[in-house]
Amino acid sequence: MKANSPGFGNATPRIHGGPDQYGVPLHDFSTNSNACGPCPDALDAVREADAQTYPDPGYRQLRAQLASFHAVAPERIVLAASGSEFIFRMTAAIAGMHGRSAASVYLPAHGFGDYAQAAAAHGLATSGNAPTAQLRWVCEPSSPVGGLDSGLAGLAASGFCTVLDRAYEPLRLQGQMALTRAQLGKVWQLWTPNKALGLTGIRAAYAVVPAADDAQALVQELERLCPSWPVGVHGVALLMQWTRPQVQQWLAETVVTLAAWKRRQIELCIALGWEVLPGVANFFCARPALPPGLTLADALMKLRQQGIKLRDCASFGLPGMVRLSVQSPQAQDALHNAWQSMVLTESGGKTS
Repeated sequence: MKANSPGFGNATPRIHGGPDQYGVPLHDFSTNSNACGPCPDALDAVREADAQTYPDPGYRQLRAQLASFHAVAPERIVLAASGSEFIFRMTAAIAGMHGRSAASVYLPAHGFGDYAQAAAAHGLATSGNAPTAQLRWVCEPSSPVGGLDSGLAGLAASGFCTVLDRAYEPLRLQGQMALTRAQLGKVWQLWTPNKALGLTGIRAAYAVVPAADDAQALVQELERLCPSWPVGVHGVALLMQWTRPQVQQWLAETVVTLAAWKRRQIELCIALGWEVLPGVANFFCARPALPPGLTLADALMKLRQQGIKLRDCASFGLPGMVRLSVQSPQAQDALHNAWQSMVLTESGGKTS
């Protein structure tokens, strides 16, 4: 079994960043969590959550607060145990409503593996042809590149179910979403604030339902498929804090810091001879300049042995590239020094 790819039996291995069999990386560039986190107010609320009691099974206060935050009716909020759980439940709902043989799923050219994993689990065909798919997944800023989707407006105007994964919207470092408020009202919006708040270990998410009347049938199917208490008290605490002005102010301040750190990190990568792809989020992709005879997998393992982890983009369909989240200058310097030392060692002490 591949490292950091847990699987059971014949199940498809899952490849993610973050902790692996070696533990938590000292300098973790492999996940897209806010490197300025955790958010102090959110962390305090999670620590103070009363785990001796169940949350309200109807999540009435939480739904009302999230609805107010997005200026929609509470009926337009669907809670989920995590973004991944919602992806699988939404796929199951589409399969149930349209039938496995009739439904298909549109996937981005490069994107989160759970979109395809969920489709495969429910026997749905996948394609890159958005107009004919009953379920369309789109993420902006996209992962792993952190770019924009030029076809987003067209998807928003179409009739079938389009889910806009906004996991990285709070960590957009430049520009803004191209969709108008009216266009956003036509798509499902999936929010996972744990990345933005630097608390990825707390699993909680929610979706804002489109304003169209026909979306309610899908809401009912999602609720029918939902287990009791999908979000625990710690997830409730996180989502409640997410809506508070002081937390949003903290987030806005970290975005300024991350933008400065990103400029520095890109300059460092370019100085190492790496090719860097453009993007607008708190992460980016790069093609490392490898020493002769050294594979990318070997190079990443050598870095991992020094406590530094980068995300190999092969599973995203971008072999030879890595994704790096923006990290602090201290972590950046550790990466720079470890890479230079490795290159020097592999070249037998010779420098170009």
